[in-house]
Amino acid sequence: MNEDTIKGNWKQFKGKVKEQWGKLTDDDLDVIAGKRDQLIGKIQERFGIARDEADRQVADWETRNDYRW
Repeated sequence: MNEDTIKGNWKQFKGKVKEQWGKLTDDDLDVIAGKRDQLIGKIQERFGIARDEADRQVADWETRNDYRW
């Protein structure tokens, strides 16, 4: 998947990300810009959880929302 497609998909999924992780701000989502590692890091930071737990949550979210990076 090319970068433009990822960015386009990200715009569509930003609302779903905010539903799942409400502590993430619009600024956080702009910085993340569809980058999986950035999302995991922000979840880890905002929610005070371990990286492996944040990664698990993102993987679960990807499965439920059929999201591909």
